[in-house]
Amino acid sequence: MKRILATSLLLATLSAGTATAQISLVNPVPQKVTASGKGIVAAPAAWRVICDKNRTGCIADQALVKATTVKQQPKAAYSVTIGVKGDKAVSKVAKLIPAKAEGYYLSITDKGAVVAGADEEGLYYGVQTLLASVAEGKLECCTITDWPDVPFRGTVEGFYGTPWSHKARLSQIEFYGRNKMNVYIYGPKDDPYHRNHWRVPYPDEEARRIQELNEYAKQCGVNFYWAIHPGVDIKWNDADRDALMAKLEKMYQLGIRSFAVFFDDIWGEGTKADKQAALLNYVDDNFIKSHKDVKPLIMCPTEYNRSWANDAGGYLRTLGTKMNKDIQIMWTGNSVVHCIDKESMEWINQRIDRKAYIWWNFPVSDFVRDHILLGPAYGNGLDIANDMSGFVSNPMEHAEASKISLYGIADYTWNMKAYDYKADWEKGLKAVLPDNYEALRTFALYNKDLGPNGHGFRREEGDELKPVADAALSGDLKGVQSLLGKCYELRMAVDVLLADNSNPELRRELRPWLLQGKNVADYGVAVCAMAGNRKYPNAFPSFEQAYKQARALQVQMYELENSDVRHALQPGIKVATKVLLPTLNKLFTLTVEAYNKENGTSFVSEAEYNPYKIESTVPQLALLPVSVRGNDVTVAPSLEVIKWAKGASFTIESDRNVTFAGMEFNLGVPGVAKNFKLELYDNGVWKEVSLLHYRDNDPVIHTGNELGGMQASKLRITNVSGADQEVYFKNFKFVKQ
Repeated sequence: MKRILATSLLLATLSAGTATAQISLVNPVPQKVTASGKGIVAAPAAWRVICDKNRTGCIADQALVKATTVKQQPKAAYSVTIGVKGDKAVSKVAKLIPAKAEGYYLSITDKGAVVAGADEEGLYYGVQTLLASVAEGKLECCTITDWPDVPFRGTVEGFYGTPWSHKARLSQIEFYGRNKMNVYIYGPKDDPYHRNHWRVPYPDEEARRIQELNEYAKQCGVNFYWAIHPGVDIKWNDADRDALMAKLEKMYQLGIRSFAVFFDDIWGEGTKADKQAALLNYVDDNFIKSHKDVKPLIMCPTEYNRSWANDAGGYLRTLGTKMNKDIQIMWTGNSVVHCIDKESMEWINQRIDRKAYIWWNFPVSDFVRDHILLGPAYGNGLDIANDMSGFVSNPMEHAEASKISLYGIADYTWNMKAYDYKADWEKGLKAVLPDNYEALRTFALYNKDLGPNGHGFRREEGDELKPVADAALSGDLKGVQSLLGKCYELRMAVDVLLADNSNPELRRELRPWLLQGKNVADYGVAVCAMAGNRKYPNAFPSFEQAYKQARALQVQMYELENSDVRHALQPGIKVATKVLLPTLNKLFTLTVEAYNKENGTSFVSEAEYNPYKIESTVPQLALLPVSVRGNDVTVAPSLEVIKWAKGASFTIESDRNVTFAGMEFNLGVPGVAKNFKLELYDNGVWKEVSLLHYRDNDPVIHTGNELGGMQASKLRITNVSGADQEVYFKNFKFVKQ
């Protein structure tokens, strides 16, 4: 069944009606496959490479040298002929090479293979197809004609939070090359030399690492784009223009040949469209075009999505008319986090007078760090390949786990109409953890959705569980037993993954959620035991025993969420939040209420344990999670500009009185404390606490000394300026005694 799922979408591309067992191993799905010859044959133990002399040592040749599946021997009977259109070695098939950038023609027989590229990149991708097809020790006799739908395909490391490690970046680049993605944009928000200190050259050690990444990207057929983000504090003068040019030239000297300039997530002077266009035209004319070996410049605009676009203000149209047409403009869709369709592409392309370069904010989780996103990549139109100049995914800070979704994104951008996200998800899971694919799949089923979030972006999770959940909640014992079985499956999968050593980095990334998954599974077993005991008391533990365990696990889930198991900046640990956990919580409440009614008891029926909750009339803040570390109570940051309306408030409520020892928060703007009022609620009365900055240039807001020792069950911050405020929400913390 798994093989059928993995190969179903390929059948439509065959001109012959035979199965494509080996080609099904190839990602992305080729544009055209024609079965021929003897079908499936044994792969050779060794092969020899034939090519023109000037092609020896090219990246395609090196990929064959490094291959582990088949050895390369000069006198091997099986030959692999490689070349680019115009090379003598592939002259006989020159007319069969697709006339498309990065395209290739591949012929596989039982005697030899021919790989002919439209260019060197196409040749490299053809070799990757050949290598993938022999991964299981067999060859499939066929011909393949292939090319990408989207010119630029890959990722942008553009998330907030902990940047990827150097090792993770090298692993990502290798993954991109193997799956025919040709772009990696280096733009981590927390790299100071990318954003806050953009004028300052990299220290030698960091420059060396970037240089190594760039060189490795070349070997993998990937364009390493280095991005700079000057918009936070740029001055529209010659000094800053020259500083930008000097920084770009410094990166060029390191070997970088692809560049991007970002103006996202800022306000103020740096947001002016005409100034941005003039600066980038200068860069394009005097830097990009003066270096003949540099790729087209990419820019990320300030109004990078439709919901933020002031169409009447003309920002996007100014970029479209005034900025050089070869500068590519990034776009996230109808909102910050949104899938892309035909109508939305037409809307933006008309305004910027060019094809938009899509920055898709998935599977990025910097705004839902309590979740890890292991689901498939879906929801984008299958008819928009010709409407975009590029498509890059913004992944999670968890690089290895991001590969599950990225596997599908590689296929989507290469062969859009044939894209089958369900098949790619299965294959992506297996590519990331082949030895324990089934366990990873089981765990991933409960880690697809983002939960409620300020962007309103949700994903399918638990649809296959809904019939079981509905049956269990209706009181059907078979439904309860089936739900119990699902919890046991989750528990077994978690144990297997916690002990898996085949991908230690993946295990490290997943560990907080694996431990919480174990708690959720055990909680489910206890809740199902409670429900089963009511009908068959002799077949299940006593109701009171199961109830005590379920209550204990509710507390353990909360305590784990607020423990040092979390990664840096991670506010909590959420698993199975869309169907499984809500079902268990509802079943817990229904079962306790029924038991209390039948037995005259008064067991607590409330399912979720969390002493803190947020209420806010600022929509971007209303869904932020609260976490606890020791005596520090912290609200997760919001990563975009906050539109804090006049009179709007932000409230944190505790289930008991808290004795305050201190408090501070950072709205990213010096001197803004005067625009806000802090109040604490005690015994039915709101009491104001003074706010201040310690220094004029410090955006951190502190409280007056009267806060220390005050007791309250709520705190509220209100915009009392009489005008809407644009601020950040960089951090928020209060300390309790």
